[in-house]
Amino acid sequence: MLTSNSFMRHRLEYAPVWVVLRVLGLLPRTLARGVGIGVGYLFYLLYPRLRRVGMRNLEMALPEKTLAERKKILRAMYRSLGRLLAEFTKFPSYTKKNISRIAVYDGFENFEAAHNRGKGVIFMTAHLGGWEIGSFAHSLYGYPHNVVGRKLDNPYLDKLVNGYRTMHGNRSFDKDEFARGLISAMRKGETVGILMDTNMTPPQGVFVDYFGQQACTASGAARVALHTDAAVVPAFTIWDEELGKYRIHFEQAIPLARTGDSEADAVTNTQAFTKAIEKIVRKHPEQWLWVHRRWKTRPAGEGSIY
Repeated sequence: MLTSNSFMRHRLEYAPVWVVLRVLGLLPRTLARGVGIGVGYLFYLLYPRLRRVGMRNLEMALPEKTLAERKKILRAMYRSLGRLLAEFTKFPSYTKKNISRIAVYDGFENFEAAHNRGKGVIFMTAHLGGWEIGSFAHSLYGYPHNVVGRKLDNPYLDKLVNGYRTMHGNRSFDKDEFARGLISAMRKGETVGILMDTNMTPPQGVFVDYFGQQACTASGAARVALHTDAAVVPAFTIWDEELGKYRIHFEQAIPLARTGDSEADAVTNTQAFTKAIEKIVRKHPEQWLWVHRRWKTRPAGEGSIY
């Protein structure tokens, strides 16, 4: 339970976020999107530490790009985040009748084939484009699923965000319940969305190659897929400038490597999942969350790269 002092601290600390969410939610969609993009640019200017992290990541991942090109990608990433923020605040106004104006399917047959196997589907996705929108739209289209995530530090903001995510049938469970919740969902033939592009620490994470650098990556999805024979489907929500909307892009399920060595197979499959993420990020670098310290955890004996 929060004390009165901690209540006030939480309220004051997150007051700007509350204001932005409420104001954007009241604006017409086109105006909200424009303001949201402006907020994204404002964050770019106000947080130099995040800019430094982003530029360091881009330097490692895309060394072939010039400094000017990397700066352009980073600025575009903030534009992408601002657009996502605006769309997120409009979730209460979206329905099955109007959601196609915001997001449409691309490769739905790949999800359908995986779903029809009846052994569960793991949406292997990343913080790219409109990841919140893809999950929300998929539930509106009639396919509610489970979402794995970490609770926000502020309970009031967490309640608001989780309420938006689950208003059309999606269910959420905390990452601390990851293994139990994921196995249970797969046994029921359900779908679970997992963001697999964040830094982890051993033993939950294993080191695999990501943009030529060793990155500690969650191996739980690979272990559960091997145990349950669930289908692992790369699923990304990509902003399409020509369409003026998002594409919920499903790729074919990734074949699982099975050699009989469970630990080696977990690493091999985690590598395959990570390469699928890398491929889509290389195609749309301006939409991936470069300001996350993805390579923070280092192999034994290696110093920090940040």
